[in-house]
Amino acid sequence: TNRPDVLDPALLRPGRFDRQVTVQLPDRVGRESILRIHTRDKPLADDVDLNELAKATIGFSGADIANLANEAALTAARKSHRRVTARDFADAFDRIVLGTESPPLSNEQERRVVAYHEAGHALVAALTPGADPVHKVTIVPRGRALGVTAQLPEDDRRNYPRDYLLGRMAVLLGGRSAEEIVLGEITTGAESDLRQVTQLARRMVIHWGMSDAIGPVNFGEDDQQPFLGYSLSQPRDYSEETAAKVDAEVKRLVEEAHEQARQVLKTHRQQLDTLAEELLENEMVDRARVLEIAGLSGEPQLEQA
Repeated sequence: TNRPDVLDPALLRPGRFDRQVTVQLPDRVGRESILRIHTRDKPLADDVDLNELAKATIGFSGADIANLANEAALTAARKSHRRVTARDFADAFDRIVLGTESPPLSNEQERRVVAYHEAGHALVAALTPGADPVHKVTIVPRGRALGVTAQLPEDDRRNYPRDYLLGRMAVLLGGRSAEEIVLGEITTGAESDLRQVTQLARRMVIHWGMSDAIGPVNFGEDDQQPFLGYSLSQPRDYSEETAAKVDAEVKRLVEEAHEQARQVLKTHRQQLDTLAEELLENEMVDRARVLEIAGLSGEPQLEQA
């Protein structure tokens, strides 16, 4: 099970299920080994570097890696390639991470909104110290999203500092902020962003002790319970007064991140327009071009917002 905390304690007594084995996601070395296993029966082109693929697949499980190898092989077969190329792996990676492509948007006003929304995410990510680097930005609908800004961490990490989380919130709010600044109105396109940023802010306050007003405390179990009955059966272990303070701190953190995103985009309005126009013209912009537009010649996160 992935949720030992919801098992009946009687099952976990000595002599029953009394040993828990935790299986973590593989690190880079592990991912490369898994890639070698799942590609050993597939002819690979000379340009395929399994070490680089292992670096790019941070957060992938063994099953995800197996799926990537199979998708790449299917892509090669559809293109009548004799061997699986790096391009086949890149296309498969995008399908898994970004989602399956849907027909392009035909409404020009909607395309413009999506272009500025995604440009806002990408530019804030590029200009926020410590944020995960942008992999690519697209306004081609994928899955349920009208556009996608994909970020890929460069290193395996399991511990996140407060500044990283605040920067992550600013990136999430970059799309909505761009809509406000450029279009003068907001759309429903930021629903998922708002959900994520609110959840992140709440976890910072009640689980990770990252609020000065609330202090270094942890209030109870994880609030992301998938079982309604279990969630309702757990009493909240803090008062109504504290709950009000928590809500106020969550709101403050979100507003702080919102203002940070707005300031970055206002300061770099010309770059925002350039990136959005390029998205409207080409529908996809890669990492190198995002950095170039942002005025960063090397690695991202070189400017303080």
